Amino acid sequence: MEETGRSQQPMSTQAPQILVADDDSEIRKLLARYMREQGFRVQLASSCAEVNEKIVVHQLDLIILDVMLPDGSGLDLCRDLRAGRSNIPIILLTALQEDVDRIIGLEIGADDYLGKPFNPRELAARVRAVLRRGVNARPESRSTGLYRLENFFVDASLRSVTDAAGTAIALTGAEFDLLIIFLDRPGRVLSREQLLDLTGRSVDVLDRSIDVLVSRLRRKLSNEGASQIFKAIRNGGYQLAAKVSTVDRPA
Repeated sequence: MEETGRSQQPMSTQAPQILVADDDSEIRKLLARYMREQGFRVQLASSCAEVNEKIVVHQLDLIILDVMLPDGSGLDLCRDLRAGRSNIPIILLTALQEDVDRIIGLEIGADDYLGKPFNPRELAARVRAVLRRGVNARPESRSTGLYRLENFFVDASLRSVTDAAGTAIALTGAEFDLLIIFLDRPGRVLSREQLLDLTGRSVDVLDRSIDVLVSRLRRKLSNEGASQIFKAIRNGGYQLAAKVSTVDRPA
């Protein structure tokens, strides 16, 4: 039976709804109580099967996903969700300490990760940061332009990327946000620290998430011969080296 905790005050249906998926009932109870206190609506799951059920039934704004679940790997579930074109933001919870394991999580489409044991306050901060990078970003920080990048068309308002044939290119929320940052600053060299700050991530010199996101964008945009869109600058960061132009929207 799903934990409900003590009776809660009625919560606005406008509050972000998150799903906490972890096989440890104590962690689920702790996070459910804390996240509700922080103003979130919370759903709970203890397995991959329950996660898939909740996604169908509820309109979720974010998933907190444990890597180790009893009926499968959270990494595999994350990969499957992205392959199914789901763009629900995902924060992975992992007990794995190796940097390469965390990078794998980002490579398959996770928006952020947090190692166990963790501070619930830090997790709540990361949840808010990921939500800000998506559709809940501050209006003044969101671009609404229409761009042409090599043979791709990028619509910042619709958050879509299509190739010359009109085929959609599936990007995660984090990938799209990073692409827009580059499109708004063509030719500028942006350091990893600047990119971390602009994407709302914690500025950590050891954070490899920007490298992973750039690598994923290169791979997804390479089918039109655009593999050199991003140029790595030694000791500098990255530069959008390809030609960018704005496109007028149809009347």
